[in-house]
Amino acid sequence: MSTQGTERLKIDVRITPEDLLATMASDVREGLTAPQKYLQAKYFYDDYGSELFEQITELPEYYQTRTELAILQGIAPDLARRLGSHELLELGSGSSKKTTALMDALTDARTLERFLPIDVSEQILRESAQALLDRYPGLVVDGIVGDFLRHLHAFAPSRDGRLVVFLGSTIGNLNETERAGFLPQVRDLLQPGDHFLLGVDLVKEIAVVEAAYNDAAGVTAQFNLNVLSVVNRVLGANFELPAYEHVAFYNREHDRIEMHLRARSPQEIQLPALDLTVHMDEGETIWTEISCKFTRERVAAELSQSGLHLVDWYTDPGCYFGLALAAPATPQ
Repeated sequence: MSTQGTERLKIDVRITPEDLLATMASDVREGLTAPQKYLQAKYFYDDYGSELFEQITELPEYYQTRTELAILQGIAPDLARRLGSHELLELGSGSSKKTTALMDALTDARTLERFLPIDVSEQILRESAQALLDRYPGLVVDGIVGDFLRHLHAFAPSRDGRLVVFLGSTIGNLNETERAGFLPQVRDLLQPGDHFLLGVDLVKEIAVVEAAYNDAAGVTAQFNLNVLSVVNRVLGANFELPAYEHVAFYNREHDRIEMHLRARSPQEIQLPALDLTVHMDEGETIWTEISCKFTRERVAAELSQSGLHLVDWYTDPGCYFGLALAAPATPQ
């Protein structure tokens, strides 16, 4: 762990590139030797994968990003006046593009003092932090390079009003067990008077959801296949990308999209960095992502089980996407 900073910018490094490599090696070994092979979705996001995802957010089929942003822009001024938050803490901050709608409103309300981002990429965190320091001259950025599933304890207790935000329906990439472990950690970041704003993709017509993950331009397919390129580059594997096809479908039982890579023919993959050989049959899949869809009732229940209560619920006219404002539950 190391901390570097200036007067307005402090970065607490809780996870190094060496840590990330060791974790990836362990994750890939575990995933590719499981009965249902899988690779974790976080490995989509090398530089090229991040570029592809930015393209995805602009596709006509992909409603999530533009819908969430429209909701945020609509509610931000009133939310800022009501909450008067002095701190904005963002989980999985990335470029923080959508968060600026809230930051602009809190700045206009003259309350925002500190931004606390956490992201696994030190480079992205530093670049986005500098852009925000330029945009908001009075802002202090106190960031953590880390995994929001493991390092939330590294944040200091809140000061005079904190708003924690977790946008993009990233929570949908966690299964129910993972969410049950994660949400209580979010609760621990909050004091009385603090709030949590959660973005969730909603249950809707299945054809609409499936189209968002099977776009006509094939960008999501490239994005899915790129995880194999990442494993090839980082761990020296020999996945042949044309030997796999992108598959995305709605699992009705669990209300989620599943993304897989299906082998078009029998495959034998060498991973010399792991001293591992993996065999795949024709038609066998590597599971790469889940994206769970929610109802208001399900969100309220999961928040309640984690010591939070739903204060307000915001959605678009078509009820495609939701933003849940929550606060610590009052002790009984």
